[in-house]
Amino acid sequence: MVLTLTVALAGLTGTAAGAASAQEERPPSDRQLLFYNHAYGVLDRETADAIEHSPYLKEFANFQVRTTTGAGGEKWTGRYLMGRQTYLELFGVGDVPGPDGTLGAGGMGLSVERAGDLATVTARLREQGVPEPVAFRQTRDFGDGVPVPWFDAVFTDTQYDGFGAWGMEYLPEYFADPRSNTEPAAYPGDVGRERYLSDGYREHLMRDVTAIRLGVTAGDLADTLPLLRAGGFTVRELPGGAGVVARGGGTTVRLDTVPRERAGLRRVEMSLNHPAARHLERIGRSALVVGPGARAVWTFEGSGS
Repeated sequence: MVLTLTVALAGLTGTAAGAASAQEERPPSDRQLLFYNHAYGVLDRETADAIEHSPYLKEFANFQVRTTTGAGGEKWTGRYLMGRQTYLELFGVGDVPGPDGTLGAGGMGLSVERAGDLATVTARLREQGVPEPVAFRQTRDFGDGVPVPWFDAVFTDTQYDGFGAWGMEYLPEYFADPRSNTEPAAYPGDVGRERYLSDGYREHLMRDVTAIRLGVTAGDLADTLPLLRAGGFTVRELPGGAGVVARGGGTTVRLDTVPRERAGLRRVEMSLNHPAARHLERIGRSALVVGPGARAVWTFEGSGS
């Protein structure tokens, strides 16, 4: 899901922490609190349309195109590749309102697995130098005009160039609504990603997102780093201020420092449910290479290249 911060959080303020350490930073706790949930990118219209109408993607992944109504009646139309615990959300220019719908815009949601952990993340953000983390509650309208509480979110800042990241915790009201098609809790306090996503991935090749790479501005990177650290990721700064690599929970996140005109989704790596022979699928200005073996790599041209 996309969070259009400039609209949903108008008037709220926050402060980001400073620059990254020049060496690898260990997480502040042995227990990781935030995990990669999903990321989104805004692609050129040709590629977005090709993704939407690709017969191959419908076989490759639990794929869907849907329009979602969030808080305040805000709507966005996305193309979704849903895995076991993680997913990918893709837009074309204009599919999201305002600046979030411009070419190269993107975002990333990092979610907790246990109820109450988002409060700990928020406390850690303050320890990271974010004095006023911004809290926001997202809702979802299933079509009857009644907003259902969906998840709570926390941000380091509401001002960004083209990329925003947030921590999130799914809410009991959403799991309790039968229209959410979610799974029963696997343990007390389960608000995890696997419970949120269906088992539809089992009928396709794609299993999960294992690595993602995006180009972001230096300012957006500075705003994202406190969240990664507070969530328990191991963060390594790349030489010469080129960006960072964050690892944790089975997914590697690489953020490259680039000018805004070069920002955007660059590469996604995915695990597969079973090994596959090599197959190359060109989709608009992107190339999806599946196999050989139990992995796939999807690269995107244009913004972020």
